[in-house]
Amino acid sequence: MLRPHPSVPVLFLSDLSPQALLLRQAPLAATSVRPLASPLRIGGLTLPNSVVLAPMAGVTDLPLREMSVRLGAGMAVAEMLTSDASLVDSRKSMQRRRHSTNEGIRSIQIVGSEPQQLAEAARRNVDEGADIIDINMGCPAKKVCRKAAGSALLADERQVGAILDAVVAAVNVPVTLKIRTGVSRDRRNGVAIANIAERAGIQMLAVHGRTRADRFLGAAEYDTIAAIVDAVGIPVLANGDITDVEKAHHVMQATGAAGVMIGRAAQGNPWLPGHIAQSGVGSEAIKPNLAERFALMRGHVAALHDFYGEFLGTRIARKHTGWFFDTLHREMPHTACPWKSRFNALGDHEAQQALLREAELKLLTLKPCDRSGGKAA
Repeated sequence: MLRPHPSVPVLFLSDLSPQALLLRQAPLAATSVRPLASPLRIGGLTLPNSVVLAPMAGVTDLPLREMSVRLGAGMAVAEMLTSDASLVDSRKSMQRRRHSTNEGIRSIQIVGSEPQQLAEAARRNVDEGADIIDINMGCPAKKVCRKAAGSALLADERQVGAILDAVVAAVNVPVTLKIRTGVSRDRRNGVAIANIAERAGIQMLAVHGRTRADRFLGAAEYDTIAAIVDAVGIPVLANGDITDVEKAHHVMQATGAAGVMIGRAAQGNPWLPGHIAQSGVGSEAIKPNLAERFALMRGHVAALHDFYGEFLGTRIARKHTGWFFDTLHREMPHTACPWKSRFNALGDHEAQQALLREAELKLLTLKPCDRSGGKAA
C-alpha cells in the first residue's frame, strides 16, 4: 500500500468538494443507451461502473491505478507483463507486478505468442493475486509485433484460438481480451476474432477502433465495434479517441457497447475515467476545477516518489506532469509559459512540488479571459 508523502496531502475529488464526486444537479437527456454508471459483470465479478482505464505500458503503474479507481473508474488495468518466464524477476516486471488493496479489482494484462507460455504466465499472476487475466492482442508497437505478439496475432486466427483455449483452461478467474478491429482496413476481421474469443470462454472484450496497420493514425472507427457487439453475447468495451463525456456517450450510442475503455486521453487527466462514469448517474458531471487538478497532480507526484524512490520518481513524475501541462496549454493557450521545460529540469521532489504550487498560483490569478485568450463573458 502506498503511503502519502509526509509533506504533501494526497487530495481527491471527494475531499475537495461538498458534493461526493463534483456533480452539478441537472437532469441528463433521456437515452436508451446503457448508462456508463451501471455495474458491469465480468464472469463472477462486478465492476461498480462501466468505465475502465486501459492498460498502457509505462503509464498505468500502481500510483495511477490507485488514483483512477479512487476517482471513480470502474477498473484500472495494469501495464502489460511479458509471458517470458526468464524476465519475471527483472526490475521492470517486479515493479509492474506490485499491487495494493486500493486499486480495486486487479486485472493483469499478459503479452506473448506461445499458448503454453501464456497459460503459465496466467497461472503465475493468479497465484500472486490477479482477479482477472487480460490478454494483449491489441498492441501495435513494433517491438511487440516483431515477436508475433500483440496485434500481430490478429493475422493468425488459428493461433488466437490456441492461445485463448490454453489461458482460459489454465486459470479459475475471468479471462478478458483486448484487440483491434482487424489486421488492416481491407482485413477487418474483428468479428471473427470476437467469435473465436467467445467460443474459448473469454468473459469480456475491449476493442480499439483502429486496425493493427493503422497504429494510432487517423480517427478511430466504431462500425466494426458495433458489429462485434451484435455478433457476441459477452460484454464489449469500446476504445479509441474517447476524450470526454460527450464522446463517450456518442460512442455508446454508435456501438451499443457495454462500456468504454479510456486510454491516452487519461494521460495528464487521471480523473477522466471517473468523470465519464459519473456522467450517467442522473446529474451532469463537472470536471475538477484548476485548483483541484493541481491538488490531484501534487498528490500524484508524491505517490510516484513514494513508489519509485527519489531517482526514478523524479523522472517518471516529469512524464506525467508533462502530459498535465500539455493539457492545460491546450485548454488555456494564452497562458504560454515554459512550465513543462522548467519542471523537467528539476532534480528532486521538493522542487517539483514547489513548481506545481508556483504554476497553480500564477494561473489562478489570471482572469478567465486571460486564461482562454478571448474576451470575458
